Amino acid sequence: MDLRSTPLLTDFYQLNMLQAYLEHSMNKTAVFEFFVRQLPPQRSFLVAAGLEQVLEYLQVLRFSQGELEWLAERGDFSKDFLDYLAAFHFTGDVHAMAEGTLFFAQEPILRVTAPLMEAQLVETRIINILHFQSMIASKAARMVLAAPGKTLVDFGLRRAHGAEAGLLAARASYLVGFSGTATLAAQKIYGIPTYGTMAHSFIQAFVNEEDAFAAFARSRPRNVILLIDTYDTEGAAEKIVALAPRLSAEGIHIHGVRIDSGDIIAQSQQVRRILDVGGLESVTIFVSGGLDERDLRAAAKAGAPISGFGIGTALTTSSDAPALDCAYKLQEYAGLPRRKRSPGKETLPGRKQVWRRYAVGERMTGDIISLEDDRQEGVPLLDCVMRQGSRLGPHATLETARAHAASELRRLPPALRELEPAAPYPVTISDTLRTLATAFDQHLTGPRGASK
Repeated sequence: MDLRSTPLLTDFYQLNMLQAYLEHSMNKTAVFEFFVRQLPPQRSFLVAAGLEQVLEYLQVLRFSQGELEWLAERGDFSKDFLDYLAAFHFTGDVHAMAEGTLFFAQEPILRVTAPLMEAQLVETRIINILHFQSMIASKAARMVLAAPGKTLVDFGLRRAHGAEAGLLAARASYLVGFSGTATLAAQKIYGIPTYGTMAHSFIQAFVNEEDAFAAFARSRPRNVILLIDTYDTEGAAEKIVALAPRLSAEGIHIHGVRIDSGDIIAQSQQVRRILDVGGLESVTIFVSGGLDERDLRAAAKAGAPISGFGIGTALTTSSDAPALDCAYKLQEYAGLPRRKRSPGKETLPGRKQVWRRYAVGERMTGDIISLEDDRQEGVPLLDCVMRQGSRLGPHATLETARAHAASELRRLPPALRELEPAAPYPVTISDTLRTLATAFDQHLTGPRGASK
């Protein structure tokens, strides 16, 4: 079973609802939208990511014979419903923001228009994909902004919440500007550059540290980076200075050293001094070890002589904001608007579009959300990317999404580029949309306020 595409990667209640829809002949066109209700306190913006995996999922979504037999054995579903699932495939349309687009609370980043049963079934997996990658991309973007011009590498697979999470975290972080990842599968699948040095166990396996350095350099002579904090960081830096001439005589040049613990600012300054005095001005310093964007910003403000950072747990778990308050909700059915009115979880009805305005210099100045056919000032952000179950145009490459994300971050207002919360970016709900919501409420409650 391919867990990335199986229709069983869903909630049980989706199939419960589908059988009930089938029995009541309810399968007219439905419109669902994915959005984030509110930003986490630590976020001034979010980054849309995961669209490519959503489209791949929708294209190949089928129930296998084995899955159908398993569902039949459960005894929960009728034969008519299982026959429907046997022929199931996605035939709807998808409108979405391009991957790498910045977005804000209440803005739909993806809209599905399809027969109700199809649009309902795909809810769980769509949320699963878009939520995780958008969450990680948003976290990674903060790191990119905190350390401009530095090499940032995803080190987080081992602490990720599962294999797919680690793989998609590598993708999402590269999309917003990371230089690469330590995860080999991410290079094979997505073409993301891989980076790797050594572990402390390699150093510990040798009788002395200098022998470990020499053995590694001779075995892996390209782009040699040596880990120097296993025992004594400054002492190891002195050993690097002593070893470098001998390796150079063999045609091997030390490219850099890595520090994986301690006060990264003080340690990097001390190591830089030792290397420079020893004539190794070209040897770079790379640091890792429990870092997040605030550590990166502190190093940048201190002018620490660090060329790059390996980021693990804080990235792949989005540790300060590990979940987004997101939803995929029905906004229209059978040509009529629908909206949820639950306290704190209200939705806006109808098929929506987001228009973005820009000032001189292309800085973002504000968004407006309205109905799709209610044209507003600005650039529309949602485009049709799938029609009747088929993708439109060539697949967007990861490099294209990466370039788009870089452009989006350049257009971000200066206050929103900081790590501390700023005044919210202006997002306006149009009068047309508010009027439709009011009309829906009045229809729902009737003239005397009694629910129909």
